[in-house]
Amino acid sequence: MSEALPRAAANVVENFPEVWNAYSKLGEACANAGPLDAQTIRLVKLALAIGAASEGATHSHVRRALDEGLPKDAVKQVAMLAIPTLGFPRANAALTWIEDITDPA
Repeated sequence: MSEALPRAAANVVENFPEVWNAYSKLGEACANAGPLDAQTIRLVKLALAIGAASEGATHSHVRRALDEGLPKDAVKQVAMLAIPTLGFPRANAALTWIEDITDPA
């Protein structure tokens, strides 16, 4: 499990496994707290990462979205939806983070 995680998260898994387990269970409980399907949850989490201006989390959620079968266009649409709420500069930055994964140079 930890080999697929960024180094900092893998360090938590190795050094604080009980914290990681609790964190993972919290994530599962939150995902199961309502009727949203897995793909919708992934897009919401991507939107939250964009809203938080977290490049790393955006990259992570884009990778996971693609692995889960979401099309690139759907993932990129999340950045476009950010324009009226977060502003063009933040949305454009998010699009570049998304394209780091969807369309690497």
